Amino acid sequence: MLTLAYPWLLLLVLAPLLLQWRRPVGHTVDAPVLPVGHWLSDLPGVSRRGNATPLWRKLLLLLAWLLLVLALARPQHVGEQIQLPVSGRDLMLVVDISPSMDEQDMVIQGRSINRLQAVKVVLDDFITRRQGDRLGLILFGTEPYVQVPLTFDLATVRTLMRESGLGMAGRATAIGDAVGLAIKRLRDRPQEQRVVVLLTDGANTAGEITPDKATEIAEAAGVRLYTIGIGAESMVQRGFLGSRRVNPSRDLDEALLTRMAEQTGGQYFRARSLPELELIYETINQLEAIELEGKFYRPVTELFAWPAGLAALLWLAQLLVRELVPRLRPDPTEGDAHG
Repeated sequence: MLTLAYPWLLLLVLAPLLLQWRRPVGHTVDAPVLPVGHWLSDLPGVSRRGNATPLWRKLLLLLAWLLLVLALARPQHVGEQIQLPVSGRDLMLVVDISPSMDEQDMVIQGRSINRLQAVKVVLDDFITRRQGDRLGLILFGTEPYVQVPLTFDLATVRTLMRESGLGMAGRATAIGDAVGLAIKRLRDRPQEQRVVVLLTDGANTAGEITPDKATEIAEAAGVRLYTIGIGAESMVQRGFLGSRRVNPSRDLDEALLTRMAEQTGGQYFRARSLPELELIYETINQLEAIELEGKFYRPVTELFAWPAGLAALLWLAQLLVRELVPRLRPDPTEGDAHG
């Protein structure tokens, strides 16, 4: 629908009438006096003295004034209601990028890839589907660091997750410090929305805060921890003496990850393959569904440029006609000269 942002400004339409009422009797002007201030009084078409103004010019200038007042009132087109992207969870992704994540025990389309590559593939889809959430990304090894603070800009989270590299944060695994940093970033957010998804393939081998202490802090702060242990349980390793079957996840501390999740009201997941990892993040999507808040807005399109532009064109048109008409009329002195 059409509406006006400042409808009270339409009262300015009466300004020329008020000025006409205050003008001395018998006073003529070259154009309708507009309430534009003395600084425009010498411009063509708005002078305060001169010959009587032709009716056509009065009408054009009056119409220009009406359009100008309409533009000042800011006409707008208000569209249909559109639902806003809703505000859901504040979800911090905490990803292990220690060198052990280089173990190539994941398979995609018959090709072996390392654990970090598998995480990138799955997280890319997971992040895309969290529309309405604020997501953050913490990468950790010996030290944790915030790669992306909490943001609605999911494209940036995806891009920086793709660009993460092995060993960027050191060669050890500081699970407690990483969780502690995530809690710090979530501390000021609404309690029911604080979620941390921790993915690692090992045990805590570094850091100043123990995982159990970090879990206590998370519990007190109302932060739910979803922990994921990644890595196959069996793979064939080839060497000079032949092949042998090994457990590439022998260093994974499942007891710790289970305890951390259960103590904070979250859940522990085991990802032995890429399909399992995909299923885990799908499960988290369902467990931490986005809560719709029913917020709507109406798109507003400003239309003031149209009446303002037409007013300017009408003013220029009357000036042009005013200059051309006298030139097109025959000069009476020329007739007298021929006589």
